[in-house]
Amino acid sequence: MIDVSLLVTCHPSLVTPRMKTAVNILIIAAGGALGSVARYLIGLSPAKDIFDKFPFPTFLINISGSFLIGFVTFLFTERYAVSENIRLAFIVGFLGAYTTFSTFESETWTLLKEGNHVTALGYVILSVALGFIALVAGIELAKRLG
Repeated sequence: MIDVSLLVTCHPSLVTPRMKTAVNILIIAAGGALGSVARYLIGLSPAKDIFDKFPFPTFLINISGSFLIGFVTFLFTERYAVSENIRLAFIVGFLGAYTTFSTFESETWTLLKEGNHVTALGYVILSVALGFIALVAGIELAKRLG
């Protein structure tokens, strides 16, 4: 990974905010590439045949992604001094591509931790219900176009 802090230390005038943003995007993209490949490989695994008519690979991805975002976020913020680049690559990139469900779970936890219980409940209910309605609406629109 490219450590932007080294560039700032050596040549502060060389690193502009745009350059830092560009590097962050590349770091996230690299992590995202690995996360999406991991998701794809789990989908190909024998796990898909464990239960009849139950999307076990997606279920496994969502649960493991939720566990990983909680575990890694705690370690990266409470236990270890980890560079922003590593956090971006793993949490935003890898886990963001692996599963967005983990981000949803993490945001719900943050709302609960901050005492926003009603907002957290609303977020969960609305995300699931409206997400499903949006899925059906997208399918219906696509049917009408074709």
